[in-house]
Amino acid sequence: MPTLSARGLAVPPSPIRKLVPLADAAKARGVKVFHLNIGQPDIETPAVMRDALRSFDEKVVAYSPSGGTDALRRTLLDYYAGIGVTLSPDQLLVTTGGSEAIHFGMAAAMDPGDVILVPDPMYANYISLAAVLGVTIVPVPTRVEDGYRLPLDWEPYLTPKVKGVLLCNPSNPTGAVYSADELQAVVDFVIRHDLYLFADEVYREFVYEGPLPPSLLTV
Repeated sequence: MPTLSARGLAVPPSPIRKLVPLADAAKARGVKVFHLNIGQPDIETPAVMRDALRSFDEKVVAYSPSGGTDALRRTLLDYYAGIGVTLSPDQLLVTTGGSEAIHFGMAAAMDPGDVILVPDPMYANYISLAAVLGVTIVPVPTRVEDGYRLPLDWEPYLTPKVKGVLLCNPSNPTGAVYSADELQAVVDFVIRHDLYLFADEVYREFVYEGPLPPSLLTV
């Protein structure tokens, strides 16, 4: 029978999803399960969104523009303007989630054999996104004893193969919110060595103590 490609075989299964059937089996046995394996907030979906879905009455659901509808892009422009970032419509590309955006960005910016630096512990699916492209993730270790703070000196991690840095702020899975000094150190390192910077800010507004972290677009 035909075999999978080398690329397909190189992609590891998601450890997040790997635990789901085990958790489901435990729940079926009456065990109380606390899901720490998946980022599913218990925050109620906004009523305006639920109402919009219920009232949707288009008879034909047509393809939308590849970059996103004009209305959505204008809304995103307004959102970023509200946090001090001025963008133009041609700087926006709407995707079906943050993971797809990161995957597309890596595919456009990086070649097989390139290296991307990622603070560790990291979102486990970054590894799969990179592996399918032949990109190597090199972890930048952080320590629980230090509150998972980022290094202020990134130079020890630089090699000729390093092409970019991927930063999730606030961090998934540690919850660390990086300071202005930490973010500035990353930005300075990236600019100094002409690298790509991938910013995963999907949790930027999930902050329960202190101010929201700045977007890397404002650093």
